[in-house]
Amino acid sequence: MIRRLYDWTLAWAQHRHAVWALAVVAFVESSFFPIPPDILLIPMVLACPRKAWLYASVALLASVLGGLLGYGIGAFAFDSIGEPILSALGKDHAMEEFATRFNDMGFWAVLTAGVTPFPYKVITIMSGWTGMPLFTFVATSILARGLRFFLVAALIYRFGAPIRTFIERRLGLMFTLAVALLFGGFALVRYL
Repeated sequence: MIRRLYDWTLAWAQHRHAVWALAVVAFVESSFFPIPPDILLIPMVLACPRKAWLYASVALLASVLGGLLGYGIGAFAFDSIGEPILSALGKDHAMEEFATRFNDMGFWAVLTAGVTPFPYKVITIMSGWTGMPLFTFVATSILARGLRFFLVAALIYRFGAPIRTFIERRLGLMFTLAVALLFGGFALVRYL
């Protein structure tokens, strides 16, 4: 089923309303949809590199707005909507423990989920559920999602089709390693 959903989403990249499809996918991916907007963003930038920054901006805006929906689900409808979504993603077992630590590192949690393959929707829902300050959530979401979408657009704009395989297979790993190095650097400075 995920493969069919992936193929269906990818087919929208060729549609004349692709920008709207990108906005919708970026919006719903931030709160409940399993397919990331990158699968639309990449072929759209390949097809029309001069619009790379427009496409990245659309993905950013829609993703942050969708993140606010996820935040709202966590804040106002966690039991009826948020918990079933997290359970379906296999993340329900650690919710209580996560909530106790989450707000202490909320900025880093949102930043990490916003740029790595970790499901951003989990963080948006958890941010609302744990009562993370809305300003912190929005500012970090803009930073994280902007970094992700503009980096993807810039790589495709600069290197074209050859970089596509790298992005689809390894960019998440590179982001994860970068965040791990960042955390490691802060820990090193703190304890030395």
